[in-house]
Formats: sequence, structure tokens, C-alpha cells
Amino acid sequence: MAWPGCAKPAGSAAARGDVAAQVDAMVARYLHRTYVPGVSVAVIRGGRDTLVFRGYGVANLEHHVPATAETVYPVSSITKQFTAAAVVQLAEQKRLALDDPVGRFLPGLPPEWRRVRIRQLLNHTSGVPDRPVLLREDLPPDSVVARAADDPFEFAPGTRWSYSNVGYLVLGLIIEKASGESYAGYLQARIFQPLGLKGTRYCDPERIVAHRAAGYVQRDTGVVNAPYTSMAALFAAGGICSTVGDLAAWNRALAQGRVVGPASWARMTTPEGAARAHGYGYGLSVTPFEEHRLVGHGGELAGFRGASAYLPDDSLSVTVLTNLGSEHGSGDPAADPNQLLLDIVRAALAASRHRPPG
Repeated sequence: MAWPGCAKPAGSAAARGDVAAQVDAMVARYLHRTYVPGVSVAVIRGGRDTLVFRGYGVANLEHHVPATAETVYPVSSITKQFTAAAVVQLAEQKRLALDDPVGRFLPGLPPEWRRVRIRQLLNHTSGVPDRPVLLREDLPPDSVVARAADDPFEFAPGTRWSYSNVGYLVLGLIIEKASGESYAGYLQARIFQPLGLKGTRYCDPERIVAHRAAGYVQRDTGVVNAPYTSMAALFAAGGICSTVGDLAAWNRALAQGRVVGPASWARMTTPEGAARAHGYGYGLSVTPFEEHRLVGHGGELAGFRGASAYLPDDSLSVTVLTNLGSEHGSGDPAADPNQLLLDIVRAALAASRHRPPG
């Protein structure tokens, strides 16, 4: 829209340049005070107003390959929103119901597990024990779940909230049972390909992937190559690779009803029950941010950290992906991309409010 008395719209070249200059400075400071080798950033308002779409630093230290907007990163727990959307798609197709018990699809699990409802897995209120996944072992997800099934539940389903990667492994197995396809095959055919997400795929360490970033971890001696991580073990909880551009396109498509219907999107972004106090919907965190609503998720594994957010009331998508992550989930707080993302969101919102000179 045009501001009163001014010919320039809020998305003018001047406004875009201002946001880009601010982001350049933010990322320069971020790289200077951390050991992060590379960062990719996308800031897109609406479907066409690209404010920032670029990479900084390097995607591969050994070959000094620059990071770009096309660099492919493992996105870890950002995967969960894709898994949740696939489950909701199957519910819309009547292949499952969100109140179905897990036992309808996985009858071999112990009785307590079989009684858990699918929606309780989606919003982490299941009580399913979240045994640490051994990421250096190429265990299939059903084996990881079988190991966790030996542990007692954390609480009665629906009574509390606790983040559970194992719960999302169970959801991936349910997707396979309900659809008759592999998890990777379902997402490729039903989500990635229809939306044109050409840089997004289930991570396969053996596949040759153009523009794939190398991952690094920080130790006392400096930055080293990240240890091997099994994508098989991450599965539906964190096994997707993507780019900042694809995640921006995904954010918009999901909110616009091109993945699931509007009623389903509303349900995915409306925390319920014990998840309400934690602002967690179905695979998505829902957070108030300076009188705006921010919907998104972060992700971290050895070698990579990232965050992606969409502000539906502003049609604004911001994604930050990096190739430095800790080995044990306790990396340098200064390298946390979530704060960088929020600073970028703030700059983009300020630019939207700014009235350019007429």
C-alpha cells in the first residue's frame, strides 16, 4: 500500500535497502563475536517483496566455499512442522483422526503407549519418555522408539507438557502406516514437489547434494568438523535439509492454506490444553512479539543451528540458518541464531512502519 501523500510503497527499494544494510551489519557483528563459519538469511514480506536473500561467511572452511541463499543445511527440529503438517494432511484425507490412539497404527507398542492420542504427540503433551537419541548409531526409528518404550512415561498423557523428539519419531511411523509410503517419499510427493521446494529433501548423507554446507562444532581448541550424525535416527523429528528460500516459501504456503486447509492451519497454530502455557501448537511455537504474532521453530544438532519464523498478520517470513552447532546442546549462547532472527524481525517490522519521504 502507498503511504498517504507519498508515491513510494512500504516495500520500496529504499526500505529494502535499509533493512538489508541493517541485516548486513547485524550478521557482521554476529560472525565477529562467534566462531560461526557461515550464515544464510532470507527476509521476505508477502510473496514478492524480498528484503534480504543472501549468505555470509563460508559454507565449507576447508574449501572456502562462500555461504549463499542457496546453501543447503540440515534444519533439525524445524523438521517437526513438516511432520505435523503431513499428519494433519492425512487427517484431512480421513486416513487418520487426530484423536486416534497410537495403537491403531502401532499395535506392537506397550499398552500405555497405545493409548496416547496423535494430537498429544503433535503438541508434546503425550508423556512419552524422551530418551536421548544416539545420533552416531544408524538405528532405524522403530528401534529408537522400542528402546524408549522400556522407560516409564514422564506423566499421564495430556496432563503436562514436555518436548519429546521420540514422540515425533512415533508420528513419522504413523505417517508411514497411514499413507502406505515412506516418510521421505510422502513428504517429497505431497509437500516438497507440489510446492516447488527444490532445495528441500530428507537428508541422505550418501547422496550428492549441490550446495550442501559442512557442519562444525566449537571446542576449546577452536572449530572442528562436526561428528557424524545419523539422519536415520533423527527421522521425522529432525531429518530434513533445506534452504532459507525454501523455508520462506514453506512458511507462506502453510499459512495460505496450500498445505492444509485454513481450519487445520488455525488448529496447528492454536496451543491447547497443557501446551497452551508453553505456546506450542502442532510442530510450531506460537509467540507474541512486540504486539505481533510469531509462528515458527528452531533447530540444533552437532554442526548446525537455525531458526525460522512467520508473522502471519504481517505476511513476513524470516529464516536464519548456520553451520555451527554444539555436540551436546550447550553451545556458545552468542551463536544462538534465535536472537539474531528476532533482531532481524524487529528491523523488518520497523521498516514496514517507516514512512518514506515523499
